[in-house]
Amino acid sequence: MPLLIVMLVILVGCNKDEVNSELYNGRDLIIGILGEESDVREENVSFEKLSFAELEQNTGNISSEFDAVFIMPEILSEAADDRYASVYKDLTIPIFFIESTKAHVPFVNEDVPYETAPEVGGDSNYATGYLFSGTEAEYKDDTWRYNLYNDIQNEANVKDVYSRIFDTIEQIPL
Repeated sequence: MPLLIVMLVILVGCNKDEVNSELYNGRDLIIGILGEESDVREENVSFEKLSFAELEQNTGNISSEFDAVFIMPEILSEAADDRYASVYKDLTIPIFFIESTKAHVPFVNEDVPYETAPEVGGDSNYATGYLFSGTEAEYKDDTWRYNLYNDIQNEANVKDVYSRIFDTIEQIPL
């Protein structure tokens, strides 16, 4: 009987569907968000709603007031509109496309609709980050892709992705 109890404890503790990751515990972050706010574990991260109009008209202010911008899944198609491609390149903070399986391609390239853009990384690619740091003469950007643990979308694995994104944001020089 004791052996059976030990085996049950081990099996319950070894859930391969969820990652047990550390919380982001760096500096306080303020994230501008377009779309519905997601639950995160961190208390040192706050979200402020933005609109596309604000993003388009106040790129400089947004870059100085926020640490990053998140575009949520329900508006990814709208976010890929050609008129925003230059806006994303004008930001001096990273922008993250949450639940985009198409990487940053349809957002920063004109004439690439979201619906027809190629899949990148399959279903495990949960989020993509993008920061343009080049000039008109020299194209240079940084991109980050975040996969779900074991390709499984559940609350623990999604919150892990957010914690990793927050770590990335903190590492970007101000």
